[in-house]
Amino acid sequence: VSPAARKRAEALGVDLAALSGSGPGGAVTLDDVERATAVAPPAAAAAAIPAAERQAGTRRAIAAAMSRSKREIPHYYLFETVPMARAQDWLSRANEGRPISARLLMAVLQLKAVALALRKYPELNGFHRDGQFVAGQGIHVGVAISLRQGGLIAPALHDVDQKPLDVLMRELADLVKRTRAGSLRSSEMSGPTVTVTNLGEQGVEAVAGVIYPPQVALVGFGRIAPRPWVHEEGGGLCVMPAVTASLAADHRVSDGHRGALFLAELRELLQRPEEL
Repeated sequence: VSPAARKRAEALGVDLAALSGSGPGGAVTLDDVERATAVAPPAAAAAAIPAAERQAGTRRAIAAAMSRSKREIPHYYLFETVPMARAQDWLSRANEGRPISARLLMAVLQLKAVALALRKYPELNGFHRDGQFVAGQGIHVGVAISLRQGGLIAPALHDVDQKPLDVLMRELADLVKRTRAGSLRSSEMSGPTVTVTNLGEQGVEAVAGVIYPPQVALVGFGRIAPRPWVHEEGGGLCVMPAVTASLAADHRVSDGHRGALFLAELRELLQRPEEL
């Protein structure tokens, strides 16, 4: 049973044992629970918890996790403005002639760049457990995804540093679809070694995120927007598309010097998109 389906079934009073799953390997999905509710007898429907109350329960669970994070983790925050003209130009060329369903998104370049930067700064990829840092076995990036019923969830894309962009794009699209359908695998829920949140589509300039324990870092991206820019060579002024990349990290495991080097590496990787 998917985690989302289990939570929904508990909220609606649906007996999971009585359902036939339509997901992979016969897994019960969120859609299965919703269908069971649609044909449930009036007494069961009357006992269902109101949507507002279910959403309040979701918010309480998120509040508990984030309160623990801010209580236990000594966060530090760093921000870096990253020019994105080269990445945008490369992406435009890479998508020429592709059908819409096969086009790459900027989010995939950003995810790959984060994963490659973490190879050089592995202390940002892993967990703080029992008073010590435990390095992640692979770079498994949790992608923050908003749910239709409210709240966020960050399931993992596995081994992001090792996969081509086309593979990551397909896996990301599939992950978003299955997250919102409530058919995630347990490894995707428990696997993230770091989290990336991208709120650019919501129009925000920068993200100061909260680390999801026991992870030790969260990387954020705001919107790509035109900004005044001074060329490093010659000092000429121009308009440059740029994004603010942010790092929230655990001071028990890393420090601002290493965090700054990580963001600098992330910036440089996005200047060489053809190498991603």
